[in-house]
Amino acid sequence: MIIKDIDFLTYIEILNQKHVSYFLLEKYNSKEVILKQDKKYSSLFIIKSGIAKCYLSDENGKDFIQEFLGEGMEFGELEVFSGNLSFCSIEAISNVDVYKVSHQHYNELLENDPVFNRLVMKALAKKIGYKAPRHSFQHSYSIEENILKLKKTYPDYYKILPKNDIANYLGITIRSLNRTLNSLK
Repeated sequence: MIIKDIDFLTYIEILNQKHVSYFLLEKYNSKEVILKQDKKYSSLFIIKSGIAKCYLSDENGKDFIQEFLGEGMEFGELEVFSGNLSFCSIEAISNVDVYKVSHQHYNELLENDPVFNRLVMKALAKKIGYKAPRHSFQHSYSIEENILKLKKTYPDYYKILPKNDIANYLGITIRSLNRTLNSLK
């Protein structure tokens, strides 16, 4: 549910000491939007601390949370490779510190640092490997089974995440979530 990449973060902190001008540390408060869907950015971000949500908003204003991002997770990297507008929005759930990296510096590191390159590839593979089974499980099983799996995997999820975000993550209404939680008691 909250995915992290501590190996990537550890290496970013090493690179931050080596290439001081490449990384800018920025701080965001809870509920502050870091990256907005359908906008052009010239930088990407790597979470140093805190939790953020990655979500898509449809034309009716309904949000679908793709994933929750923790330490070491990067976002905005797909746009470096595609040159497209941002695919989704990223919003801080807690206070979040991020390393901001320009597309130019990111590409330089990809081309000249094989360790960085490999860690980026592993991070992309991790995101893909996480999403496919999650979406498959959500569509194949009942809301109750999805919530029970969530509780088993992340016992304290309800202490960290607002109910509305949990419902959006599961692709259900808050009313359905509340009804299901009550029936599971």
